[in-house]
Amino acid sequence: MADGGLTVFDGSLLREATVSADSLFSASGDGDPTTIDGAHLLSEAESVASSLLLGLSLPENLKAATLRRLGFDELSFRSLHFNRESASETLRKYVAAVADELRDDPFVVSVLDGSIIRMLLEDEDDFAMLAENLFTELDRDDTGKLCKSETRNALAQMGVEMGVPSPSDVSLLALLVNAKSDDLLDDILRKHGAEGEELLGQAQFANLLQAVLQSLADALGLKPIVVIQDIKVINGSKIRQILANEELLLDTIDRIFDKQTASELDGGSIRKFRALLEKDGTEFGLPLAGSNEALVLLYDQVFGSLDIQNDEELDKEAFGSAVKQILQEILNQMESNPVFHEPEGN
Repeated sequence: MADGGLTVFDGSLLREATVSADSLFSASGDGDPTTIDGAHLLSEAESVASSLLLGLSLPENLKAATLRRLGFDELSFRSLHFNRESASETLRKYVAAVADELRDDPFVVSVLDGSIIRMLLEDEDDFAMLAENLFTELDRDDTGKLCKSETRNALAQMGVEMGVPSPSDVSLLALLVNAKSDDLLDDILRKHGAEGEELLGQAQFANLLQAVLQSLADALGLKPIVVIQDIKVINGSKIRQILANEELLLDTIDRIFDKQTASELDGGSIRKFRALLEKDGTEFGLPLAGSNEALVLLYDQVFGSLDIQNDEELDKEAFGSAVKQILQEILNQMESNPVFHEPEGN
């Protein structure tokens, strides 16, 4: 798993796991209890799911949605009691429910383990260019000198794409590696003397930045950080739900067909259906096609494979059959090759 690369959490890591609540019973200091309460089981379930997701803490909305899928809210679940068998069964169901939630609404992460930083440092030419660009950008007064303290700003400008975590993520890393302070970055900067107002030339600044980055890469290598990216994964989950519900599918087809023929005497057409998907595919969990080149290419492939001419007018039965075929093919494509979509404003 490459540092800085995008990894999709879609529940597959959890589906392959074997889990048990036995440790909750054997870990008690009062012998072997016959039951445990829901609060302890919920804490264990969240911990198990987190460990299977590379240590990422479950977002609150994911935890709430998982309990709803099991038919509980947090308060009612915590009030329950479980014996050894029912606890293990419920734990398995919880992990499976998290997997199902991630299948329907996956998210994208970057795993920062220091590898991109190390690759950057190993390529002398690439690093020299990066250091020069950062120096020029931070030297706003064009003095040819920078304070040592600007090293922190250089790291902030590099960002997750270059494998450098944000300040909040670095604070988390400090706890994971038992740093001397709550901010690992402070420790690293202090270690290399990258604080204060002493002025450095470009070459000196590059040498200091190199040393700081090496220490940060070493820390990430010991304890990688998983960072959630604000990128939506479009994998056809809403289309899957429509296709799995015959009544919903027929109702959807009826509404689309009626809308197309409301002001015309002819029937529906594939061209009009594609235009609907491109302009407003939210009903099918799809973003605007104009803002996503991968989605346009997918549409070209799916609609280009049809035997029906795009402009051919179809009656409701033929139109419904074509729509179903199109949705199924879009789903097939997205299940194997999800489309990534960055929300507007990012």
